[in-house]
Amino acid sequence: MIQVSNGGKHFGFKTLFEGLGWLITPNERVGIVGGNGTGKSTLLKVLAGIEQLDHGSLNPAKGTRIGYLPQEGLMMRGRTVFQECMSVFDPLRALEAEMETLLHRMSDLSPESPEYAQVADRFHQFEMEFVTRDGYALDSKVGTVLSGLQFPRDDWDRPCEEFSGGWQMRIALAKLLLDAPDLLLMDEPTNHLDIEARNWLEDYLNSYPHAFILISHDRYFLDVTVKKIVEIWNKKVHFYPGNYEKYEAQKAERIAQIAAAYTNQQAKIEQLEAFINRFRAQATKAKQVQSRIKELERMEKVEPPPPDEKAIKFSFPSPTSSGRIVAEVRGLGKSYGAKNVLRDVSLLIERGDKVALVGHNGAGKSTLIKLLAGTEPLTAGEYKLGHNVMMEYFAQDQYKELDPNASLIDDLSNLARSRTSTELRNLLGCFLFSGDDVEKKMGVLSGGERNRYALARLLLKPSNFLLLDEPTNHLDMRSKNVLLEALSEYIGTVLFVSHDRYFMDKLATRVFEVGGGEVKIYPGNYEDYLWRISGQSLPSVDAIRAAEAVSAPTPTASTPAVAAPAEPPKARVNPIKIQKMRDRLKAVEAEMAALETVISDHSRELANFVSVEDTTRRTAEIDKSRATIDKLMAEWEELSQSLDEAGASS
Repeated sequence: MIQVSNGGKHFGFKTLFEGLGWLITPNERVGIVGGNGTGKSTLLKVLAGIEQLDHGSLNPAKGTRIGYLPQEGLMMRGRTVFQECMSVFDPLRALEAEMETLLHRMSDLSPESPEYAQVADRFHQFEMEFVTRDGYALDSKVGTVLSGLQFPRDDWDRPCEEFSGGWQMRIALAKLLLDAPDLLLMDEPTNHLDIEARNWLEDYLNSYPHAFILISHDRYFLDVTVKKIVEIWNKKVHFYPGNYEKYEAQKAERIAQIAAAYTNQQAKIEQLEAFINRFRAQATKAKQVQSRIKELERMEKVEPPPPDEKAIKFSFPSPTSSGRIVAEVRGLGKSYGAKNVLRDVSLLIERGDKVALVGHNGAGKSTLIKLLAGTEPLTAGEYKLGHNVMMEYFAQDQYKELDPNASLIDDLSNLARSRTSTELRNLLGCFLFSGDDVEKKMGVLSGGERNRYALARLLLKPSNFLLLDEPTNHLDMRSKNVLLEALSEYIGTVLFVSHDRYFMDKLATRVFEVGGGEVKIYPGNYEDYLWRISGQSLPSVDAIRAAEAVSAPTPTASTPAVAAPAEPPKARVNPIKIQKMRDRLKAVEAEMAALETVISDHSRELANFVSVEDTTRRTAEIDKSRATIDKLMAEWEELSQSLDEAGASS
């Protein structure tokens, strides 16, 4: 479909990629990945014909239709949403109009006339083409795509210019999907989509009849949609079969192989050079020396693997511990005029919770987080924070709170005087600010850049209750990983809204589902939540044992062996639950080890009498620790037995 030969592209004096050879076939399912600034979007624009290669060639097959969706910047106006989407089918609708004209002509002609036969033949040709291209289902097609992208039915007849930038990009995506080009090119198509729209887009792409190539920082989205990863790395374009998870494993293996080959070659070079230097002056060894010199000259040098982006680890400062109850809500209600967004909501957030707010677009997630942050007043009910709670709120438009006249590095330095300049620059680098960017004034940054900076700034604040509304917006995978790791190790409490399912699944310990004015509470992470709402409850330890105890019926003497019924399928055991049991087993072992240390320390101190009160206190602590160990041991035995019986022991 498209052949790229020895393609290369530069940006000023910087080489983005070179030596690209790529045959794009009609069934491609490709995700493009790479560090910030490596040329992912540029490569997509080259394939779309928007930019040209600096050297090499790009040859599309004749008649190949290519559709391109940029990250942002598209604006539709002058038509309603439905009309704008229907405009994709203007040629088909023109064909329909021509068919109607032909029908009118046929009604005016005698069926026996030669002209009638000509018109009828032309009509049937047009009708066959119209039917082949699903012309009678245009309204249904548009409605399906708009509904899938979460446009409410009432919005279909609204003028496009009434919609914000994010919704404008949804309209552009809808048009592109309806057009169904031979090659679909999409730059961050999930940026402006909520979870429901992303789920729908995944299903749509999995059944898409043609090729698509996309850029995305949503690793879950890549895992379920693409079958090949194209990585721009070290000025080269590398190809990996499989999804993103497989790409990570293959890349690690490839780098290890390159490193080993480089090390082996360097050892060989040192050996040859040592021989040459040792025997260069000896006439009897001249032939051997020359042979080794030629061997060195002929040797195709293995380039060492370039250092990958430095792994940055950043952690929140340890906050002051809060009370066990961090926030309590009773009978909460919120209305905007006659519209009730939330009603009679009661919930409890405890210390250490990592709570994900989920729900369809407009369900009230942002409203709830604003109520908890105190930026919106309650219409009804009661809300109170617990003892010693210090709250910090990150809003979607957090950048509005920043000083436009301050530079990034100076603002961070004033906020965290105990951190070194190198630490602060590393943190800014994680959020895509490097080099001279750190000296920029916040007033010159775009909205997305300022939001990224506001998030980096949040990592330096020692609060113990974080409310985060879409913290992963505008972040690449590296930045998301830094934030995820920091929040996972954070000892405070987090309540957050995110449309990144990988991020939610790795961070959440509880899920609050907002919808219909209510909040439903689910234990576990996002996968657990999906499992529960699918209508299947997670199996308990007893259920796992019962499921695994199921065995095939014993055949009787009257039943031939070949006719014995196959073993009935075992009840499905949720692998997420198995992993949680493994994790809990490790946690129990760690808790018991810590308690044994406590007992040992107290026993050692009891050998030196201090006072009656001290002896009494330490003895009570030892008894308490031993009682806890007994309970933990019972849990450990139960978990171990369950995992062994499930064949999933670690």
